[in-house]
Amino acid sequence: MAVNKNVMIIPAIKRVGNNRKEVETPKLRVAAYCRVSTDSDEQASSYEVQIEHYTEFIKKNSEWEFAGIFADDGISGTNTKNRDEFNRMIDECMAGKIDMVITKSISRFARNTLDCLQYIRKLKDKNVAVYFEKENINTLDAKGEIMLTIMASLAQQESQSLSQNVKLGIQYRYQQGEIQVNHNRFLGYTKDENKNLVIDPEGAEIVKRIYREYLEGASLLQIARGLEEDGILTAAGKAKWRPETLKKILQNEKYIGDALLQKTYTVDFLSKKRVKNNGIVPQYYVENSHEPIIPRELFMQVQEEMVRRANIRSGKSSKKRVYSSKYALSSIVYCGQCGDIYRRVHWNNRGYKSIVWRCVSRLEEKGSDCTSPTVNEEILQVAVVKAINELLANKEPFLQVLQKNIAIVLNEGDDNATDNIDSKLEELQKELLKQAKSKNDYDDVADKIYRLRELKQNALVENAEREGKRQRIAEMTDFLKEQSCELKEYDEQLIRRLIEKVTVFDDKLTVEFKSGVEIDIEI
Repeated sequence: MAVNKNVMIIPAIKRVGNNRKEVETPKLRVAAYCRVSTDSDEQASSYEVQIEHYTEFIKKNSEWEFAGIFADDGISGTNTKNRDEFNRMIDECMAGKIDMVITKSISRFARNTLDCLQYIRKLKDKNVAVYFEKENINTLDAKGEIMLTIMASLAQQESQSLSQNVKLGIQYRYQQGEIQVNHNRFLGYTKDENKNLVIDPEGAEIVKRIYREYLEGASLLQIARGLEEDGILTAAGKAKWRPETLKKILQNEKYIGDALLQKTYTVDFLSKKRVKNNGIVPQYYVENSHEPIIPRELFMQVQEEMVRRANIRSGKSSKKRVYSSKYALSSIVYCGQCGDIYRRVHWNNRGYKSIVWRCVSRLEEKGSDCTSPTVNEEILQVAVVKAINELLANKEPFLQVLQKNIAIVLNEGDDNATDNIDSKLEELQKELLKQAKSKNDYDDVADKIYRLRELKQNALVENAEREGKRQRIAEMTDFLKEQSCELKEYDEQLIRRLIEKVTVFDDKLTVEFKSGVEIDIEI
C-alpha cells in the first residue's frame, strides 16, 4: 500500500553570518576597513574622514552591531603582507566575531586580483560578506563574485598603470640629477629646509674617523670595537657597529659628493621586491650633487686598499685570504725565498716558549721546499727600529731624495685626463637621451659610455695613487724633520704609519718605507 509522502519545506533564515548559535535572528556585527596609501596631509585628512564616516554609518543602523574600525595608514594595497589592521580584521572574521565588512572600494581593499579573490572566498566560506560601497557589490549576492572578478582586475590594471607612472617620474628626476636619500639613517648628512643634503658636523667627524683608521691599517672589526668603546652610535641610533655597515660607509660614493641613482629596482608592482640593479635598468651617476665629506683622492685610496686586502693570499692554491691588522707587522712581512706571507706564532721549541714569525708555506704545507728562517719577534722588531734610526742618522741625504721623489710624483700622469673624458661623456649622454632610432644605435652609444667610464675610473685610481704617494713622502719628510733623536723602543703606531713591507732573507731584512725608501738590516 502506497504511503503519501508529506514534504514540508523549512525555509532558510535569511541572514548573513552563521558563526553564532542563537535561535533568534541576531544583529549583524559590522566592521569597516579603511586605508590610505600615503602619509601626505591630504591623505591623512581622508583617512580620518573615512573612520568618522563608517563609525557613524554603522552605528545609526538599528539592525547592525558595531564591530570596530580597522584602518591602515600609509600602506600600499598591492600586497597584504604588511597591512597589520587588515590582517587583524581577517583573523577576527575567521574567529566568528564579524559578520560583514564594509569598505569604500575594491582598490581600497586590495589592488592585487589574486589577494582580493583569495580573501573574499576565504570570508565567504565563513559566510562573512564584504560590501564595496563605491561599486555597490555584496560578495554574498549571486552576481557578487562575477562583478568582483571584473572590478578587481580593473583595479589591478589601475595599480600597474600608477606604478609605471611613478617609475617614469622617478627616472625623470634621476635624469635631472635629483637624488632621494633617507637622511634619518645616513651618517654624516641631514637635510635643510629645501630638502637638500647638507653636512652634519658631528656625523661627518665619525665618517672621517672611519676612513682615516681604515687607511692606517685597522680592520673593520677593530674600527667597530673602537667606536663602541667610545660610545658612538650608528646612524640608526644603535650601540652595536657591524663590519658590513662600515664597509658600506667606505664604499658609498655619496661621501665624495656624488650619487649613484637606481642601485636597485622593483621587480614587479605586486610583490614590490627590490633587487640589485646589475644593468637591467639604467643607472644615473650624479657628480658634485652635494657637499663632500671625504676628498675624492682619499676615497679612491680606500677602494684601492680594499682591493689590496682582498687579494692578500697565502699558500700554493692562493685561495686563503690572510689579511690581518691585529699587529703592525701583520700582513706586511714576506718571505724573500717563496714570496709567501709571514705569520706570528707562539713557538714551543724543546720546552722553550717564544713568539716568532714564520713563513706560512712552512707552517701549513707539508713537504714545502721553502727553507726561509724563522725570526724571533723581538729580533724582527729591533731590526725595524734599527732601519728607522738609520734613516734618522742620515736624514739630510734622505730628505733630498724625498724631495726629488715628490717632484717625480707630481710630474707623473695627466691631470686633464678626466676632464677630456668628461667632455666626451657629456656628448654621449646627450646622444643617449635623444633615444636612438634603433636598439643597435642605443647599444653602441651605451658601450662607448661604459668604455669611457672605465677609462675615467682608471684615471681616478691613478690620480689617487699619485696623491697617496705624495702624502706618504710628505709624512716621511715631516717625521724626519720633527724627530730629533733616535727611537729607543718599538712603536706599533709609528710602524703602521711608516712601514710598507718587510722582506725576510737568510741573512738580512729589507725594510721598505711607504715613501719608497728601502734599507737592508743584517740579522
